[in-house]
Amino acid sequence: MNLEFSKEDAAFRDEVRAFIASNLTPELQAAGKLSTSVFTDKPYALGWQRILHKKGWAAPAWPVEYGGTGWNEMQRYIFASECVRAQTPGLSPMGLRMCAPVLMKFGAPEQKSFYLPRILAGEDYWCQGYSEPGSGSDLSSLQLRAVPDGDDYVLNGTKIWTTHAHFANRMFCLVRTDNSGRQQEGISFLLLEMNSPGIKVEPIITLAGEHEVNQVFFDDVRVPKANLVGEENKGWTVAKYLLEFERGGAYAAGLAVQLEKIRAIAASERAGDGQALDQDPAFARRLAEIAIEVKAVEITEHRVMSTISKGGNPGPASSMLKIRGTETQQKIDEIATEILGWSVFPDQLAAREPGVNIAPVGPEYGLTIVPRYLNNRAASIYGGSNEIQRGIIAKLVLGL
Repeated sequence: MNLEFSKEDAAFRDEVRAFIASNLTPELQAAGKLSTSVFTDKPYALGWQRILHKKGWAAPAWPVEYGGTGWNEMQRYIFASECVRAQTPGLSPMGLRMCAPVLMKFGAPEQKSFYLPRILAGEDYWCQGYSEPGSGSDLSSLQLRAVPDGDDYVLNGTKIWTTHAHFANRMFCLVRTDNSGRQQEGISFLLLEMNSPGIKVEPIITLAGEHEVNQVFFDDVRVPKANLVGEENKGWTVAKYLLEFERGGAYAAGLAVQLEKIRAIAASERAGDGQALDQDPAFARRLAEIAIEVKAVEITEHRVMSTISKGGNPGPASSMLKIRGTETQQKIDEIATEILGWSVFPDQLAAREPGVNIAPVGPEYGLTIVPRYLNNRAASIYGGSNEIQRGIIAKLVLGL
């Protein structure tokens, strides 16, 4: 597999860099720079998405007939990498990368024609109704009931850890439509509006002090049966397909950029003997080990891209990427907090808001290190815990 850029790839990279330099506003770049998770607050995420949509670049992985770019896998990789390097706000993956592929594969024609253009343009902002109290890693044990009543389902129950539910106007949701038989066989996949009567969103504040996730309560919420995606009681198949896209993705570009930042910081910080930290043999060894892991993630991503380009889907390789991508991220976070030293202690939530003129306590680069570390502790849990991913690999790859 040749990982070197061709002349055409290099020209495309330069085109992407020029576009970002011309269109990424200081406000949007500040929001991207201060982001501490894969989610940027809605105003900034949609602000950048609308700029990309105007250019026709909002959904590089979509088929051309739905508004995709027609780029090959390397072009999409270059684009993602350049966005990370320029610190653009992250686009919410809920609609563009999760709900949309499901609709393309399982949605009715009228669902595709209505929802996909709205997702692409940023007219709808989605959240994911999967986990429940007691139903996280064992997702198929979910109990949010959806009882048929005329042309509607009536929903009662709750969802938890619902990212950006307080921003979203729509949710894609797994519900229990049948309690007989195996628990996977009684699940259905629904689309619903967040302003429906009976829906209540309660915030959950993270260890980083941020309001990113929520608990959502459903009290006799009516959802039209027309919002069912796929067949009733066959939603587990839909859910597994979506999770392949949630668990996979491009980790390597972000990991490489963060590793470059760590190296730059280490060159300016001093070890106990007064030398630059990056000259300390033990520290340099740790950085080298992480760099090798980042390269391994990159190679695996290229393997997945090759499969997708031939018409396949990520399959169990998405589980491998989920494990290695998130655990390598956590190693980078850990070494960053060690560099920061005593400056890890101040809680500086207000200083992380784009546009404020609050001076940070300690070095400016330290503003996002601790909240990123805290937020990313959950990365090996959400999207299916890494223990579950290892079970998938054992069964589907190793045949155990």
